[in-house]
Amino acid sequence: METLIVLITLRETAERLRKSEAQLRWMVHTKTAPPSALIGGRRMFKAADVDAWIEAQFKKEAAA
Repeated sequence: METLIVLITLRETAERLRKSEAQLRWMVHTKTAPPSALIGGRRMFKAADVDAWIEAQFKKEAAA
């Protein structure tokens, strides 16, 4: 059975993170953004990776 991978665009990811697209591009540049890849010339994110990244940010804050 294949696992469905849900890809979301930079714009959709920025909306989820409540960031502007420019802010998210900067995060990608500084390697502070969720994992992403260029697919067909577009920056794409796995929805599950973005969700996991958000959860990790909350855990990091709780531990501080």
